[in-house]
Amino acid sequence: MKKFNFRKVLDGLTASSPGGSSGGGSGGGSGAGGGSMHPGGTAGAVGTPRDEIQETLTSDYFQICKTVRHGFPYLPTALAFDPVQKILAIGTRTGAIRILGRPGVDCYCQHESGAAVLQLQFLINEGALVSASADDTLHLWNLRQKRPAILHSLKFNRERITYCHLPFQSKWLYVGTERGNTHIVNIESFILSGYVIMWNKAIELSTKTHPGPVVHLSDSPRDEGKLLIGYENGTVVLWDLRSKRADLRAYYDEAIHSVAWHHEGKQFMCSHSDGSLTLWNLKSPNRPFQTTIPHGKIQRDGKKPESCKPILKVEYKTCKNSEPFVIFSGGLSYDKACRRPSLTIMHGKAITVLEMDHPIVDFLTLCETPYPNEFQEPYAVVVLLEKDLIVVDLTQSNFPIFENPYPIDIHESPVTCTEYFADCPPDLIPVLYSVGAKHKKQGYSNKEWPVSGGAWNLGAQTYPEIIITGHADGSVKFWDASAITLQMLYKLKTSKVFEKQKLGEGKATAEIVEEDPFAVQMMYWCPESRIFCVAGVSAYVVVYKFSKHEVNTEIASLEVRLQYEVEDIITPEPEIIPPFPDASSQLPSLKNLSGSTNTVACEGVMKDSIPCLSVKSRPVRMPPGYQADLVIQLVWVDGEPPQQITSLAVNSAYGLVTFGNCNGLAVVDFMQKTVLLSMGTLDLYGSSDPYQRQPRSPRKSKQFAADNFCMRGLSNFYPDLTKRIRTSYQSLTELSDSPVSLELERCKSPTSDHVNGHCTSPTSQSCSSGKRLSSVDVTKANRRGPGRPPFRKAQSAACMEISLPVTTEENRENSFSRSRSSSVSSIDRDSKEAITALYFMESFARKNDSTVSPCLWVGTGLGMVLILSLNLPASDELRQTEPVMVSPSGTVLTLKGAVLTFACLDCMGTLTHPPYEVWRDSNSADDGEKTRKRKLVMHSPSSSQDMGDHQFAVICSEKQAKVFSLPSQTCLYVHNITETSFLLRADVVTLCNSVCLACFCANGHIMTLSLPSLRPLLDVNYLPVTDMRIARTFCFTNEGQALYLSSPTEIQRLTYSQEMCDNLQDMLGDLFTPVETPEAQNRGFLKGLFGGSGQAFDREELFGEATAGKASRSLAQHIPGSGGIEGVRGAAGGVIGDLTRARIALDERGQKLGELDERTASMMASAEAFSKHAHEVMLKYKDKKWYQF
Repeated sequence: MKKFNFRKVLDGLTASSPGGSSGGGSGGGSGAGGGSMHPGGTAGAVGTPRDEIQETLTSDYFQICKTVRHGFPYLPTALAFDPVQKILAIGTRTGAIRILGRPGVDCYCQHESGAAVLQLQFLINEGALVSASADDTLHLWNLRQKRPAILHSLKFNRERITYCHLPFQSKWLYVGTERGNTHIVNIESFILSGYVIMWNKAIELSTKTHPGPVVHLSDSPRDEGKLLIGYENGTVVLWDLRSKRADLRAYYDEAIHSVAWHHEGKQFMCSHSDGSLTLWNLKSPNRPFQTTIPHGKIQRDGKKPESCKPILKVEYKTCKNSEPFVIFSGGLSYDKACRRPSLTIMHGKAITVLEMDHPIVDFLTLCETPYPNEFQEPYAVVVLLEKDLIVVDLTQSNFPIFENPYPIDIHESPVTCTEYFADCPPDLIPVLYSVGAKHKKQGYSNKEWPVSGGAWNLGAQTYPEIIITGHADGSVKFWDASAITLQMLYKLKTSKVFEKQKLGEGKATAEIVEEDPFAVQMMYWCPESRIFCVAGVSAYVVVYKFSKHEVNTEIASLEVRLQYEVEDIITPEPEIIPPFPDASSQLPSLKNLSGSTNTVACEGVMKDSIPCLSVKSRPVRMPPGYQADLVIQLVWVDGEPPQQITSLAVNSAYGLVTFGNCNGLAVVDFMQKTVLLSMGTLDLYGSSDPYQRQPRSPRKSKQFAADNFCMRGLSNFYPDLTKRIRTSYQSLTELSDSPVSLELERCKSPTSDHVNGHCTSPTSQSCSSGKRLSSVDVTKANRRGPGRPPFRKAQSAACMEISLPVTTEENRENSFSRSRSSSVSSIDRDSKEAITALYFMESFARKNDSTVSPCLWVGTGLGMVLILSLNLPASDELRQTEPVMVSPSGTVLTLKGAVLTFACLDCMGTLTHPPYEVWRDSNSADDGEKTRKRKLVMHSPSSSQDMGDHQFAVICSEKQAKVFSLPSQTCLYVHNITETSFLLRADVVTLCNSVCLACFCANGHIMTLSLPSLRPLLDVNYLPVTDMRIARTFCFTNEGQALYLSSPTEIQRLTYSQEMCDNLQDMLGDLFTPVETPEAQNRGFLKGLFGGSGQAFDREELFGEATAGKASRSLAQHIPGSGGIEGVRGAAGGVIGDLTRARIALDERGQKLGELDERTASMMASAEAFSKHAHEVMLKYKDKKWYQF
């Protein structure tokens, strides 16, 4: 525990000028590596001596590990189900496996190679899983530990794996390959058997063509010694494993996609590429017993029905008391081009077609028995779609679907932003659930969700957590994230406050985005007062209040003009363009020079004072939950569209909401519904602007094109979504002139070309600082069809790409010489000063203040911090009528890089929360609640004592963090966080009853710094930022928790707390629980006598090394896994650690004994052979004389 004495620093120190404090701070910080003491100047002593502040956090409190992944597995490829354990596994194209059981049992594991998962096979009721990857490797996963690990791997060197089959209760895995051969693998040792079924032995010798890859393997339900092999070209072979020859061969002139047995083993069904199903009888394999094209039109002249799309998979399941089920995917008629992907269920003569929203990846029929030779009794079908997982109830005639308990609809509309709140008020979750439950869909199956395996308990962590996701369609979802689970509580549709745009009106509207104009760009939530604020991509802010009562009311709306006079600050670059002699000679229309905002005459009328969307003017019914209190819209100014909002804050105690963009700042009183302030950023400084408005780095003319802004389509990250956000988010690639990446190549469109790794368009121009466009350029810029929206394809916040810093000197100079902002809006950093951070706080606005007063802290993209004083009416009654005064205090502080976050600590070093109003239901029927006075909480309970005569302001920019003492404004500590990169997110969070600053850097590092001294406590290179989705959605919260969108469909949660890492094992669910395998049905004497082979089938004898010999070493390579060790490590924290270690030791000992046994047997066999040979030789030469030899 380190102590920091402020007495020596503060006594006799003075407040310095902001510029001076920043300059000195930077040097001091970089020299000391952070946490350096920084005396700041020489005028007036700071008050009385301070007490020592004890910082309790040390680096031992921090460790980073992933906790759980929520959402739908991204790009799924394979599906498997254990019918006894009742757990489901899904493999993906990125090499991930998700294993799902009862709610709370959700496990994510990843193949190190990242190769796509081709197939998954459970060892039924054994607690193990086999995965086959696209790199031709088989893996055996141990599921008897909370974090599954690989026990063995087998890499095929000469052949490509196409299909695997593991019979129930067998330890021999059949593996089919692209060459048409079938190999056999021992699951226990993961060693290849010498027994191989070569393709040329399986097919008839007279056949001249190769049968193609193996597409199906299964043993006969009637006789385990018979293996059915399906080849792609339409050949099916029933192979007798004992006699090593083909029992029967069936040929069909269409390619085979799948094969399914009847449970009696006398018939099997094949699905084909022409949409046909063929049923074969083992007694007459010359031709199919029955051929049907279920969706083919029957021809009039009696010809064969016309062919349809391929039936990719068929399952043939029998029932004791009804007709069998034939279930298949695909097979629809070609003439129905617009038909959606479908699953067809044929039950007797009834045919039901279930249309799906997305393409079908795979499906499985869930049956009552794991034994393939019994009546199957199917009860459900699990259908894995490209973007969804549904389970159909087969026990009801209308085939309803089960209500899915997993949070797999996170991506229902693309996620554009996230917020995470840990340790929030405990009453919020039940309240949100109660208003959300009323909107639940009806018509689900009344049966329990069939995937019910595993075990999960709440664990020790009990504080409530809420995750909020904003989406491209304007919806906002509140999720209960307590105890590493995720369950949706409540969905809010923000688009409902606006009128719907009718088709055909597009040309006359003032919309600045072509599609998804309601996309949520930012959210601000105060859990205590339940005030919620949303900033949308069409430059609007909606303030919501929470109510338990339905109300029918009109929506109040305000319009705000935010304009930026670019002439005030542009200084020409003389070596490139000579200065214009007369500023008035410039075109008046060219005031805003950001890349996406050209002057557009729409139907001959210049747009001015028009908002982008229309708020509903009629009374609107608002259900219980969040109800719109006020809509604030930025308007067009002199033909220029409003710029997107880059920062947002709201305070319920003050009754104010504030937001800013690259033009300026607006402050609105949402109690009186009035605009208090609408001011350009420059005007906020008044006479105290310390910033020399010169370009930060002179740039050569060849870079002009490269500095145009790149606005990319949503399709970069959701290439398969039909909806696209079209808005002017700017990619961070503007900040780094890196080479054209693959993602960039993918985003090419007819309206864009690529210069120096950036995407520019003939329909929009931008101007770098100090440069003017000539009148010719202006003409070009405005040369577009009438009524075209001035914004091109743009971008969901969650899905932008980031070009990371490159190492060449020229690029580094271009990338880092100018200030960066993580704010993802259309801002030219050098000519415009965006508002990037806002914070309401009780603070000291000026140096000579003796008491705290309401303030608004404003941070800009150029690293400037301004404090605005808020003068609020003294009493509750006057607050509704008297105006609130907002005035610049004259205080200006500086940092390097765009400001990201603010926080305030009291004189004891405790985090001081902004004041808030205790929630009350303004729509309550109880008059007492309506009329009762506002109850304000001015300070958090932890610091409810006297604030003292000073406080600490913590300010973090994308380059450095500073701690100032207020009111003296002395910079006490500075830490230069990064020189070569920049921060994307920074949050002041509480952990173990203390406070720290958590940062996420664009180079992938996660860092924490102590407060107030800014000592580095953690710095881990955790996550390379490969695209803007991670950058936009990464957020920290209290108690050492964080999250980000790891793929377009999944949320990854992680912890940076050592305590949570230690307790994680207890919080995770168990995938394997001891369950008795159901007993096989008694087949009866006659069935045993006449049905199937008389002799028992011993695979061990047939495939073992003694009989089959060893496989060629060059064919496959065995790779031992680390599953056993990881299992011990995982279990070490729990009670079963010793047992696990003992069990693994026994397993290893048994394995060694087994190997020894095999070696001994081998030696005995060779000794016997030698003895026999010697005896034969002796007999041969026994009676011969020496001369006869």
